[in-house]
Amino acid sequence: MLNISQEEALELIRSNDIKFVRLAFCDIYGEQKNLSIQSSELERAFKYGISMDGSAITGFRDSAQSDLMLFPDPDTLVLLPWRPSRGGVARFFCDIRLPDGTPFAGDSRRVLAETERICRDHGLECAIGAECEFYLFRCDDSGNPTYEPLDHAGYFDIAPDDRGENVRREICMTLESMGLTPERSHHEQGPGQMEVDFRYSEPLRAADNVITFKQVVSVIAARNGLWASFSPKPVKEHAGNGLHINVSISEGGNASQQERFDMFMAGLLHYVPEMTVILNPVEESYARLGREKAPNRVSWSPNNRSQLIRIPASLPENRRMELRSPDPLANPYLAFSLVLRAGLEGIQQQMKLPEPCSENLLLAPKEVQQQYPPLPQTLREAKRIAAESIFMQTVLPAHILSTYTEGQ
Repeated sequence: MLNISQEEALELIRSNDIKFVRLAFCDIYGEQKNLSIQSSELERAFKYGISMDGSAITGFRDSAQSDLMLFPDPDTLVLLPWRPSRGGVARFFCDIRLPDGTPFAGDSRRVLAETERICRDHGLECAIGAECEFYLFRCDDSGNPTYEPLDHAGYFDIAPDDRGENVRREICMTLESMGLTPERSHHEQGPGQMEVDFRYSEPLRAADNVITFKQVVSVIAARNGLWASFSPKPVKEHAGNGLHINVSISEGGNASQQERFDMFMAGLLHYVPEMTVILNPVEESYARLGREKAPNRVSWSPNNRSQLIRIPASLPENRRMELRSPDPLANPYLAFSLVLRAGLEGIQQQMKLPEPCSENLLLAPKEVQQQYPPLPQTLREAKRIAAESIFMQTVLPAHILSTYTEGQ
């Protein structure tokens, strides 16, 4: 990804012999969609937008008010390396607007962009890094997905037990060619379960990177006769997939860096139950929480992986907090927005950070567990808590919140 203008984007399209341009966006649940235009139409897309039927997209609009416009963001231009080099394909993420040019309330990417602006206005600069786990399963002879894992290796195992080594390498090389910076990759706990981590960045770009990452993983898996699952609990008896969100904050305001860090984390701890419907958006999400290091209580600790938030060991200048409850089906634009707004609220309200928990709350006696507030235990409970939350009503557009909480 490059910091480029519309004119520079158009020149890059011409000089790289790009014939097709994909205008990408996400539905309200963070599922990537796109339509393809000829590269000759890109200049018109920048100026006037490209229309689409919003009624056909989950959570967008009804058929009586269906027209929406896609405006490509030139700063998100990438060339898709798995497409032909001659007559190639480029992709832009898009802003979604109504025909009169006003922002569309269901555009979750815009929600995060606005959240970044609010944080900057309050002197809060944040960086986010996401760790997204996934499973690789085999396909049958007809190419249909199965639930037979690629291997039966475990955490940090190596070849030949780890059969995902070459796939992870190909994923890393593809990400690098698209402007992302892979930092490490390894086999995870479950059979066929993998993790590839990439460098942190500012929140909007970090969310774009999660969407790009999931597409790359799915494409490379398919090229290797496999399919990738980001489901929070694809194999009942094994570890689920997490989307761990790492947040660091920079200097600013009157409080010390340590005080702001603690107040940010206090705000995040306070509001996580209310935002859980966004962080864990499907029924299967709640089969993961409370098992195999996935937290189900509101607590924090340095290093302890059974906690909702942990502080990974690092140099003081790299200090960050890791929120461990979200899963990969969360819309990263909404998830990151809520994390930032909760932390900002903690700073503004000067919330006090509770004492850390040294216990493994997944194994502790009930009388110990009950000292810490629980996360919602079902999707229905999460919807009810979110619908009643003043914080959620303040932070999210009513259209988005009502879609996530309907049927409570």
